[in-house]
Amino acid sequence: MRKKSFDWQTFTRFLPYLTASLKENLFALVFGVIAGGTSVYVTFLIGRAIDQLIGFGRVNFNALWDILWLFLIVILITVFSQWIIQRLGNQVAYQSVNRLRQDTFAHLNQLPLQTYDQTPHGSLMSRFTNDLDQVSVAVSAVYQQLFTGVTVIILAFFLMLTLNVTLTLVVLLVTPIIFFVSYWVAKRSQNDFRQQQEILGDITSFINERVGNQSLVKAFQQETRNEVDFDGLNQTLRVRGQQAMYSSSLTNPVSRFVDHLAYVAVGFVGAWLILRGSTTVTVGMIASFTIYSTQFSKPFIEISGLMTQIQGAFAGLNRAFDLLDQPIETVEATRTLPAVKGEIVFENVAFAYQADRPLITDFSFTAHAGETIAIVGKTGAGKSTLVNLLMRFYDVQAGKILLDNEDIQTIPRNQLRQSFGMVLQDTWLFDATLRENLTYGRPEATNEMIYNALKKTEMFDYVMDLPEQLDTQIGHYGVKLSEGQRQLLTITRTMIANPPMLILDEATSSVDPLTEKKIQDAFLALMSGKTSFVIAHRLATIQAADQILVMDQGQIIEQGTHEQLLAAEGAYHALYHAQFQQSITLE
Repeated sequence: MRKKSFDWQTFTRFLPYLTASLKENLFALVFGVIAGGTSVYVTFLIGRAIDQLIGFGRVNFNALWDILWLFLIVILITVFSQWIIQRLGNQVAYQSVNRLRQDTFAHLNQLPLQTYDQTPHGSLMSRFTNDLDQVSVAVSAVYQQLFTGVTVIILAFFLMLTLNVTLTLVVLLVTPIIFFVSYWVAKRSQNDFRQQQEILGDITSFINERVGNQSLVKAFQQETRNEVDFDGLNQTLRVRGQQAMYSSSLTNPVSRFVDHLAYVAVGFVGAWLILRGSTTVTVGMIASFTIYSTQFSKPFIEISGLMTQIQGAFAGLNRAFDLLDQPIETVEATRTLPAVKGEIVFENVAFAYQADRPLITDFSFTAHAGETIAIVGKTGAGKSTLVNLLMRFYDVQAGKILLDNEDIQTIPRNQLRQSFGMVLQDTWLFDATLRENLTYGRPEATNEMIYNALKKTEMFDYVMDLPEQLDTQIGHYGVKLSEGQRQLLTITRTMIANPPMLILDEATSSVDPLTEKKIQDAFLALMSGKTSFVIAHRLATIQAADQILVMDQGQIIEQGTHEQLLAAEGAYHALYHAQFQQSITLE
């Protein structure tokens, strides 16, 4: 993690996102110069107005009224310019963060599955929300000070030099102290802000998991435990947040204290010069000079007052860029492939999620084209890992997997994955219309194709009874579906995609027995002539498989048809009769 007080590398990396808004930046520069110039000119007018007060009962009212009218016009120009800059600052802030979000999300889609397995989903979500929101707030706040502040600093400096070199030197001696204070505080607080953003990610992940699984929380009566766990995270955030806010909040008052010392010093030195008989120093000039000195240091002080937002923005940018630095899957050029027949061969495959804990070693197996391969075994046996390797979510570490006699490492991932249809145990439907969900794998599917698939999964009548049929909105903002209905629709989606090979992971686990039988019949028709891998714990659903693999600790311990494995009276026999006996007991 980066821990620098001002990370120039991070700032330089974010700069292209800011400068992409060329038109807004140019207009902001123009109005910034106008606002800065008019702000400094107002100070000049104040000095001139004071000098019209010649003495007791001696006031040049004609000149004073002219100055006051000009003063009013300049103030209106300043206010209008600052309002424009504020609007432009908001546009640049949100446009730049929008570009960064787009790049981050595009990068997220290219990350390997391993990244998602190893990173809490709430932490990833936090980088799109909390972290980048911090960036937009800080950019908007700083932007409003940038162009005007630089203009004021330059003009105020030259005008102070023209008024009096000695007083200018007094101001310049004090200004570096403001820089030192800001640097010292930023250095101390940056680590606190980084940890604060990390804890915010942890809290987002915690809430996401608990809210998404509230039925389980209530079923196991874990509300109190969740409150305790959340309170712990929240208290940690409070402590880190207070530490970060406390340290960063010192910058502004200390900077103002130093600035006020300069203000007093200018007054003393100016009075001393008048008492010594200086002809170039007047009361009006000292009044203007003290305001110039304040204007000169004001941008630095205002930026120091934004140190909390700036530090939070850098912490957020670091986390976003850390995600962008994650290596993506190798980009592979598509190429012309022959029609997939579906023969899969594992040759001496070895794989481990962790180097010191091998899962699959010297694994060999052949699935002939058109066969249905059932894979059974206890949790952790390696069933789902085979699917991950087949889909190249992970790559084998030794050996190779062949598809129609070609190493899948040589087949572009996108083209390989298009050859498989998946129905997973965890159903996934997004908030959209039913049509959009069903055609997710085949956008060009016609109504007739959709209806045929719905009929096979016994969902046709249900869909026809919906208010807008296929165009009905489902999910959080539409029709709510039962888990069984969601499972049936994911199966329908795979049928519509009609890939040459299938992967079914507990595909009917949430369906009632009557519907399950109908779905099994539909799947038999769907799998005809296609290589299919069925991962199941319910052995009654795989009796018709061409081959059944019984796995344990990453190895095949038994292999054969249902009848062959029962006759062998081994692990499959014991597992089958244990399930059969359990079903009899439950009945």
